[in-house]
This record gives sequence, structure tokens and C-alpha cells, in this order.
Amino acid sequence: MARGPRKSLDDKIREKSEVIEALKVRIKTEQMELEELIKEKQDKEIAEIGNLLRDSSLTTDDARKIIEAYISKENKQTA
Repeated sequence: MARGPRKSLDDKIREKSEVIEALKVRIKTEQMELEELIKEKQDKEIAEIGNLLRDSSLTTDDARKIIEAYISKENKQTA
């Protein structure tokens, strides 16, 4: 069976380079989408914490002190 003409090494190299460049663009796009999703998640979590603070009448300073005390206690227990 006759096949088409064989590709030269230069053609193969060019094609692989094009594939790699296309993949780099795809990775960059996917990375940007991932960063947007992470930011969206963080914003949602911050809003939830803000709602919790508002509903509990805690100030941010009170909440910070509570969290710091919790972290300190956890660190002592794991040490």
C-alpha cells in the first residue's frame, strides 16, 4: 500500500512546536480561569464570615482575638 509522502524532520519539528505553543496558550487560559474560580470562592467565604460577624454582633477585632486564641490552643495541643 502506498502512503503519502513522508514528512521531513523540519515539518515534524514545526508541527510539534505549533502543538506546544497551542498547549501553552491553553494552559495560560486554564490558569486564568482557575484563578478566577479561587477568587470567587474566597469572596464567597469572606461574605459568609462577614454575615456571621454581623449576625453575631461580633466586631472584627473580637473575631480576630477568638481565632488567634483558637490557633494558639491548637498549636499547643499539636506540639
